[in-house]
Amino acid sequence: MCDVQKIVSHCAMAIAALGLLAFAWIACAVAQGKGKVESPELAFNDYCRECHAFDKGDNRLGPTLYGVFGRKAGTLPGYDFSISLKSSNITWNTKTLDEWIANPNALIPGNNMGSVFSGVPDPATRAKIIAFLKQDTQSKK
Repeated sequence: MCDVQKIVSHCAMAIAALGLLAFAWIACAVAQGKGKVESPELAFNDYCRECHAFDKGDNRLGPTLYGVFGRKAGTLPGYDFSISLKSSNITWNTKTLDEWIANPNALIPGNNMGSVFSGVPDPATRAKIIAFLKQDTQSKK
């Protein structure tokens, strides 16, 4: 082979190697994105844990979520709920919690939570949070 042919051959091999590296890098990035499944507890922690706890009587900025499933909104003793929440006549279940977590102000205008929390727009994330709340409620009955 002449020198020009060797150079062209080496360049072709280098380009092929770079192409393979790029493909491997993209495949790894895609696999990492697809493999990342957030647990229900992590979804709860990302959106709710800062203001809410799960222990009975442990009210913080928000009320404890101990036993929240099946409880009428605004009735937990020891927490100062807004008038709008107390008079909402809502019982917390999968449907009402989904609407609440999606947008508290849309479900119950004038509530206190809506002034600091605009909601979780992603239905899959809300479903994980609700699954965590339900699991925690059932484990404490």
